[in-house]
Amino acid sequence: MPNLENLKKQAKLILRWHRERHYPVAAQIREHLPRFLNMPDSEILAAGFKLSDAQEMVARQQGFDSWQALKSGLSTTSLKVKSSPSKAAIVSAEPQLFVTDIKRSCEFLREKLGFTLVFSYGKPPYYAQVGRDAARLNLRCVERPVIESTVRDREELLSVSMTVATADEIKLLFLEFQSAGVAFHQTLKKQPWGAKNFVVKDPDGNLLLFAGPAN
Repeated sequence: MPNLENLKKQAKLILRWHRERHYPVAAQIREHLPRFLNMPDSEILAAGFKLSDAQEMVARQQGFDSWQALKSGLSTTSLKVKSSPSKAAIVSAEPQLFVTDIKRSCEFLREKLGFTLVFSYGKPPYYAQVGRDAARLNLRCVERPVIESTVRDREELLSVSMTVATADEIKLLFLEFQSAGVAFHQTLKKQPWGAKNFVVKDPDGNLLLFAGPAN
């Protein structure tokens, strides 16, 4: 069972990870500290973050509202201990797009599809991540296309599939992209299996599927 000294060390480790711009810690900070809730990883890692912030985060992870409440609670009750899961749960997936120009692809995804840059790595950049709402796309720079374009188009080999919750939203998304001048491989279409979808082609020819319910 964790004790106060171990939790102090944990807080210092979180602080060090933030200072070193360790991207995985940004998601943890966003999850447990409400003031960071709507910030992308890059902004979280660039923001001011003190030891007291890391301590508050540790306290919230343990079920307390503040570091002081955690210290008081330790003196009277045992820390809440979560039972070990019987099965691992995958909580997210991040498709990877192979692109020949990271900057060009990021500009397309931001300006045409409404994504925001989460991070870009390398000088010149060879890896990046963009996000929109709950979706994340990883971009990996390659020298030449991985899939021959005629084969990809003929077989409709998708690079990623993204979904919205309602029929109204998929129509709104299509109209948003249409007004932005996006090139469609397939316009909005009702499918026999009860979905409406459309396919966008990015500057490298990657096919991006957007789907929602038909009704």
